[in-house]
Amino acid sequence: MMESQIRKRAPAWTEWEVRDLIAVWGEESVLSELRSSFQNAKTFVRISQGMKDRGHNRDPKQCRVKLKELRQAYQKTREANGRSRSEPQTCRFYDELHAILGGSATTTPMFDLFNGNGGNREAGFGDEEDDADEVETYETIPGQSKITFLLQAIRNAAAAEEARQMAAVLLRRLLSSAFEEVYPALSPDVQTAIKSELLLIIQMETQSSMRKKICDIVAELARNLIDEDGNNQWPEGLKFLFDSVSSQNVGLREAALHIFWNFPGIFGNQQQHYLEVIKRMLVQCMQDQEHPTVRMLSARAAAAFVLANEHNLPLLKHFADLLPGILQAVNDSCYQNDDSVLKSLVEIADTVPKYLRPHLEPTLQLSLKLCGDTNLNNMQRQLALEVIVTLSETAAAMLRRHTNIVAQAIPQMLAMMVDLEEDEDWANADELEDDDFDSNAVAGESALDRMACGLGGKLVLPMIKEHIMQMLQNPDWKYRHAGLMALSAIGEGCHQQMEGILNEIVNFVLLFLQDPVIAALLQTMEDQGNQRVQAHAAAALINFTEDCPKSLLIPYLDNLVKHLHSTMVIKLQELIQKGTKLVLEQVVTSIASVADTAEEKFVPYYDLFMPSLKHIVENAVQKELRLLRGKTIECISLIGLAVGKEKFMQDASDVMQLLLKTQTDFSDLEDDDPQISYMISAWARMCKILGKEFQQYLPVVMGPLMKTASIKPEVALLDTQDMENMSDDDGWEFVNLGDQQSFGIKTAGLEEKATACQMLCIEVMGDGCLNNEHFEELGGILKGKLEEHFKNQELRQVKRQDEDYDEQVEESLQDEDDSDVYILTKVSDILHSIFSSYQEKVLLWFEQLLPLIVNLICPHRPWPDRQWGLCIFDDIVEHCSPSSFKYAEYFLRPMLQSICDNSPEVRQAAAYGVGVMAQFGGESYRPFCTEALPLLVRVIQSPDAKAKENVNATENCISAVGKIMKFKPDCVNVEEVLPHWLSWLPLHEDKEEAVHTFNYLCDLIESNNPIVLGHNNANLPRIFSIIADGEIHEAIKHEDPCTKRLANVVRQVQVI
Repeated sequence: MMESQIRKRAPAWTEWEVRDLIAVWGEESVLSELRSSFQNAKTFVRISQGMKDRGHNRDPKQCRVKLKELRQAYQKTREANGRSRSEPQTCRFYDELHAILGGSATTTPMFDLFNGNGGNREAGFGDEEDDADEVETYETIPGQSKITFLLQAIRNAAAAEEARQMAAVLLRRLLSSAFEEVYPALSPDVQTAIKSELLLIIQMETQSSMRKKICDIVAELARNLIDEDGNNQWPEGLKFLFDSVSSQNVGLREAALHIFWNFPGIFGNQQQHYLEVIKRMLVQCMQDQEHPTVRMLSARAAAAFVLANEHNLPLLKHFADLLPGILQAVNDSCYQNDDSVLKSLVEIADTVPKYLRPHLEPTLQLSLKLCGDTNLNNMQRQLALEVIVTLSETAAAMLRRHTNIVAQAIPQMLAMMVDLEEDEDWANADELEDDDFDSNAVAGESALDRMACGLGGKLVLPMIKEHIMQMLQNPDWKYRHAGLMALSAIGEGCHQQMEGILNEIVNFVLLFLQDPVIAALLQTMEDQGNQRVQAHAAAALINFTEDCPKSLLIPYLDNLVKHLHSTMVIKLQELIQKGTKLVLEQVVTSIASVADTAEEKFVPYYDLFMPSLKHIVENAVQKELRLLRGKTIECISLIGLAVGKEKFMQDASDVMQLLLKTQTDFSDLEDDDPQISYMISAWARMCKILGKEFQQYLPVVMGPLMKTASIKPEVALLDTQDMENMSDDDGWEFVNLGDQQSFGIKTAGLEEKATACQMLCIEVMGDGCLNNEHFEELGGILKGKLEEHFKNQELRQVKRQDEDYDEQVEESLQDEDDSDVYILTKVSDILHSIFSSYQEKVLLWFEQLLPLIVNLICPHRPWPDRQWGLCIFDDIVEHCSPSSFKYAEYFLRPMLQSICDNSPEVRQAAAYGVGVMAQFGGESYRPFCTEALPLLVRVIQSPDAKAKENVNATENCISAVGKIMKFKPDCVNVEEVLPHWLSWLPLHEDKEEAVHTFNYLCDLIESNNPIVLGHNNANLPRIFSIIADGEIHEAIKHEDPCTKRLANVVRQVQVI
């Protein structure tokens, strides 16, 4: 499926987060890579990891985009200063950026820095040899000396301002990254002198920007001088804070607030003692009408203090009356072109939404007002909307009580989505520009998507439906476009409610295509003048064919293939001549989707596509073509699986060599290389195609495969401030550990791990494909996945205890559970393959997993756990009997109790288990078959047994009764049960059980069983009806031997 053009909007960057990004950017090794001619995506992977090490969850793409934004802002400001003779302009983080971009990449040489000379080179733009010398010079200076030299440079009034600020940035960075190495080694006298000197410089400094830099150093030093018991080892710093905040000097008041904002935990274990003082200080500063900067800083400091104490509910309640002041500061600062306080409000909505509860209505009204004010810049309006959208995710139940706000917010989002400009270059762009994702249109669309998911379709759909219908009838294309995109955006969050009006929606949307679906998509896909339109059409074709029944697609197959082939040829030529690839990527995936649905009907078209696809894989080796190559690998493997081994074997050797070449270089692939997931899936399909012939490739495949399957989820122990930007959208879940700490686990990447698990292909390769080392590693992986599964469920249970928990929150939690269940199904699949291939030989190995599997089938577990736990024990009984009975104490009683479970999936697993007990279990299971029979009959005879949701479970019960009569006839009165069993036939939903049942029916007829045939063969019409029904519903494949038996039975009956 084509990646959605609507990306979930990443959470806004916090000031603390940006400062840490700049710090990572400024590290010598990172800047060295950025300057190098060999820089690549790995550099941004490294920067992303650096952010994660500091407690922030930002991927390489987000880091790259933000760094680009920061560099452009700095360059724009610097150019403006170069042209103007008026008061110097500045931008956010100008000083930190100047330390990196304005001078040498990381540090100015010490002799320049201390003499006030500044360089004039930007990070990543030449002068590599000089930079290397400067880095080497700086690095040779001992850490203790660096502190002294940097402090001297800071207080050198004769030095250039740029050099002083650079020295301040470097000193803060040194204290942040190497405090334990450098500061304790100083003598107590020197330490005291440094602390006194810093406080004195703040009092003497006249430049506001430089004073802030010194405050950052003071905050960093104070942070490190809080010991493990919370004692503040710098009491003079606290005294300075109290004196400055009460000073008549505005600069000192700002300094005190800046320090407190930067490090709100500065009071350590004395915080409770000073609580009233802190509150009085903040209230007093927020009421300072003469000095707007004091009001803004105090609001940000108050927000930071709330965020730092998010789990201290009494404190949050005590500080609730500060919120009106924060909201007033948000309003005032926005109209002074400052969005820093608004960003703080977004952070509160994200991390401590319940702090807003007492004043939620004014908070929402203010956000609506700012969002709708077109006099504000786009970023401010988007941030105001972000407050409401974030609350829809973090406090959905709380926001649902304010339906009037939601009703007003939806038109605001739709209005943003109309904010479009027609751009011919956009339609033919081969890359999706980052700037697109900062536009009002994309922000509104993303907000609508997130709010629909957060609040649910019951609330959102009735509010938005009429708006969308009006937009779709507007003569202005921008409104029609926005209406269609809005329909797409709410699809996920409102899917249940939209199902009821799906015909209405589809018929209305089809008016915009003017033709039946396939013809319209093919016509649109040939719009050579608009590449993005072509790509979207190809993506829509993928979505359509993936779910389209084979029987419906076949009549269109010739026309489909003709258009796809002609488009592929044209786009392949464009790739060679122009380097454009966007449409070709989608067309390749469309071909794969059509082949996957058409299956053997695709054979006539195989030779039309395969040469070109092999050519792409062989030659698309450039970095920018990795995604195209990965999708083409997927396409080839899906076509091979569709057409079958006989047709594919002519190219199998060439394809395998191409895949092996990529696999050999697997360790060199970058972490974000899209080829990795495509490769793993392709190996799985190749294994299915080649069967035993795939065994020769196992030595190459197994290493990377095990590595991917065993990827451990990212975990982190975070304090409040570091956690504030990790959201559920990024795949993180949290458990509060108290003491302002939370344990986070990232559950993203489940699909790759599941694919790797599925790829193990044990069932195809059979006994001997895994050695002892593989088994040991695999056991650890499966154990880890099961333990992770239980931990994630515990996290969801914590959420269920929240006071805002309601029905729609439960729906959201159920959605989260789907990902874990997906992994659980793959664990079950692997164990099924192992038991079917190795049978009793692996039972000792399995015992390391036994306690976890037993836990799955406990009565209190969710039904998917019990379903898949029972399936695993079903496999043990089926493939490992009679030895399986030694585990009977763990699973037999739960299995019998589950036959009548409320969940049809659990009933089905339990019934299947009874059937394999009868068929394979041996004598030990005989009494349990007898005990199970009345339970099975109860399920079969229930009034809704044949309902759609119950039919599979019912058919497994019918099959189990048949297996008991066939394999354990002495456990049951066959003559009494057989007429009932015959009346329950036929089976046609569960194909596997239908085969068992029809084979048993053949046994009975071939043996002239009088009960089945009836007196004077009176049951023959019924038997014909059962067989005919099975044929009509294709309950048995034509190639199955059972089909021949049934044909013979029919002939035999005709003779009778």
